[in-house]
Amino acid sequence: MTSAAWQHVTDSEPARAVLYRGGHIHSAAHPRATALLTARDGTIAWIGTADDADEIAAAPGDRVDAVADLAGALLAPAFVDAHLHATATGLALGGLDLAAAPTLRAALDAVAAAASAGAATLLGTGWDETRWPEQRPPTAAELEMAAGDRFVYLARVDGHSAVVSGKLAAASGASLLAGWLGDGLCRGDAHHAARSTAYDTITPGQRTDAWRRLRATAAALGIAALHEMAGPEVSSADDLAALLAHAATEPGPLIAGYWAGDAAVLDDLDPGGRLAVGLGGDVFVDGSIGSHTAALRAPYADRPGHRPPPLLDAHAVATTVLTALATGRQPGFHAIGDAAIDVVLAGLDAAATAGAARVAATRPRVEHCVLAHPDQITRLAAHGAVAVVQPAFDTHWGGPAGLYATRLGADRAAAINPFAALAAAGVGLALSSDAPVTPLDPWASIRAAVGHHTPAARLTLPAAFTAATRGGWHAARADTDGHGTLAPGHPATFAVWDLPAGLAHLPGHPPLPDLTGPDPVCLRTVARGRTLYDATTGNGQ
Repeated sequence: MTSAAWQHVTDSEPARAVLYRGGHIHSAAHPRATALLTARDGTIAWIGTADDADEIAAAPGDRVDAVADLAGALLAPAFVDAHLHATATGLALGGLDLAAAPTLRAALDAVAAAASAGAATLLGTGWDETRWPEQRPPTAAELEMAAGDRFVYLARVDGHSAVVSGKLAAASGASLLAGWLGDGLCRGDAHHAARSTAYDTITPGQRTDAWRRLRATAAALGIAALHEMAGPEVSSADDLAALLAHAATEPGPLIAGYWAGDAAVLDDLDPGGRLAVGLGGDVFVDGSIGSHTAALRAPYADRPGHRPPPLLDAHAVATTVLTALATGRQPGFHAIGDAAIDVVLAGLDAAATAGAARVAATRPRVEHCVLAHPDQITRLAAHGAVAVVQPAFDTHWGGPAGLYATRLGADRAAAINPFAALAAAGVGLALSSDAPVTPLDPWASIRAAVGHHTPAARLTLPAAFTAATRGGWHAARADTDGHGTLAPGHPATFAVWDLPAGLAHLPGHPPLPDLTGPDPVCLRTVARGRTLYDATTGNGQ
């Protein structure tokens, strides 16, 4: 995906020439800089020190529209969330998010409270039975007692299984399909049918409200770009088309789209590659560890003998890669387990017969890449792959007492999310939330990468910050114009941060916050010179 992928962003608000001065500028090219000037074309015009800033501030008004006193704040590249699900996240931000429910009873009470508001369909997410004392999901009967005669769709936290009401199961035909586990619980084809039927009840107005909520929340967190993972098993082509149209007409973080479905549908959605939507992303080679659907080389420790096969074979992966190559698009694959990564690698090997360098130039993405072994990591690097990872997964499910250890055993769980090894081997690394699976929270993601439960897997703070910023542009093949680094001529895309704990002392690196204390607070988010969020107003200007 070239930088053209980002050109559909609204230009309704003109970029301004703003002189930011009196702070700290995160620029490798100018490590001692205290000031930065944006240009009216949305690029950075100048970076320098206080003395030069005084001269610029005193210059005629045709060069500077406004002066902003940073007052000791840090101005740094804005964050990119490189993998999320926009509609589901926006709905969760304004509705039924069960992630904080401490018990099954509390979750059912939340469902009942949402039902009392009168919605005809209840859409929820975030439940995790492993965190509840009951150690089980709700049943269809319990959902009906809480919500009455309604469609109820509650996705598990990993998004790979759900529990649904009897009415929704009947209307969608889920109970007749593969993956129906009984008592409202479903995965696979049954899950996809139930989700599709439930989401078909969302009105255009509700979707628009969800996207506005998502983009406003992201901008207030210093996020200037989002990668939407769409596909027939997680959303729809219509949903992706409407999201891209929304982003073209309303201000907010930039949107890069990925479609994990048939290439012909993608051609209809994006004729001629005008938006350079990626062919892939959440192309499911497997499921998730939490739902026992990740494809593993060895069986699950807590289900002896259970070893589900990959959902695709190497031929299907190679076909997707070659189609992407022929159409100038970028391929991507959802692969969590080591057996799934084996399939992706075999497919890349097969596709590379058409030219290894050409395949590497597509920058194939591996979404999640959770259980990657050293031999696999070396081969991913040789294919020019990018691993789009979620450090918060380790926070939520890692460690000796976490879900990964329960599902896989302590030894295999210790190999989960090998961030440092991926980076050291030269695999491109981009951080993301997979929202609504984990919350939008870039600093928490960086903390998780730096404080991984397995010390050998930890990233340094500079490496984690780079993966959370420039890594996202690299993952979308949108870094050729300088996005993700601050230098004259590069896009003026950055965030300004108040520093409650001050700066970290990192010799040889541009300034970064000291994360031993409270998180930095976002004061402003800017994309291509246009303000997406300003703390003084709470929105763009």
